[in-house]
Amino acid sequence: MYDLIILGGGPAGLAAGLYACRSKLDTAMIEKMYLGGQIVTTYEIENYPGYEDISGPDLINKMEAQTKRYGLQIYNEEVVGLDITGKVKKVNTGKKTYEAKSIILAMGATPKELGLEKEKKFRGSGVSYCATCDGAFYKDQVVAVIGGGDTAMEDANYLTKFAKKVYVIHRRDQLRASKTLQDRAFANSKIEFIWNTVVTDIQGEYGVEGLKLKNVKTNEENSLKVDGMFVAIGLSPNTEIIKGIVNTDEYGYILTDEDMRTNVPGVFAAGDIRKKTLRQVVTATADGAIAAYVAERYIDSMEE
Repeated sequence: MYDLIILGGGPAGLAAGLYACRSKLDTAMIEKMYLGGQIVTTYEIENYPGYEDISGPDLINKMEAQTKRYGLQIYNEEVVGLDITGKVKKVNTGKKTYEAKSIILAMGATPKELGLEKEKKFRGSGVSYCATCDGAFYKDQVVAVIGGGDTAMEDANYLTKFAKKVYVIHRRDQLRASKTLQDRAFANSKIEFIWNTVVTDIQGEYGVEGLKLKNVKTNEENSLKVDGMFVAIGLSPNTEIIKGIVNTDEYGYILTDEDMRTNVPGVFAAGDIRKKTLRQVVTATADGAIAAYVAERYIDSMEE
């Protein structure tokens, strides 16, 4: 039996693993895909303290190496079932059932979809949710970014390295992104903004050839010829597996106190998966550190 099992290998999970292992807790991490979560799709990070310019993958590589030096055990398996309401927490991956005294939920969040008829069909054929992953495929082509937040502006600016034209389509008449990212996008001659507009359909037979647009104020409809579209409209928490077990808000984000405790004793949540004001790498790592620290205190109390 482990002292602690961490579900999810993003910044929150890795920070939790670092703090737990340095506290001599026997700790395992279970991650179904690759370590890093969304951060590995980030081309450039400018707001993580101590690093003026580092890519997401490079930052994660450093975090992974650091946790492994302290003995974090990482398993690349998908969790298919949980039994975490008792004193012994059980995690079933289909291959094996792992047991622990405490659990940290750090499964992160997934980019939201627009919900268009051809969206899933054309994923990988003109529809993308990761500019860093797919931007290079659009050299000297025309693309659209859907959204108005930080991710949308980061994507738009990044895509100008390859595309000859980047349209930013936003349903409002002003952006939600930080002022720095807005200024950079407004100053980029390759970026053009289309305000008060939503995408109602994707045009093309075998891939994206254009978008059907609708102005939400005038109801005017028109078409825009593009070679690809990048969707950046927010996140959905990866909480499907804990529904009905741990309390969540109306959007599915886990409810915790300031010490990352959920309503289930010995179960904590950290990072983008929980209800919080700011979802950034720095807040995810802080969550993970707090969760590991409080988990240690919980384990100690069990043994008294």
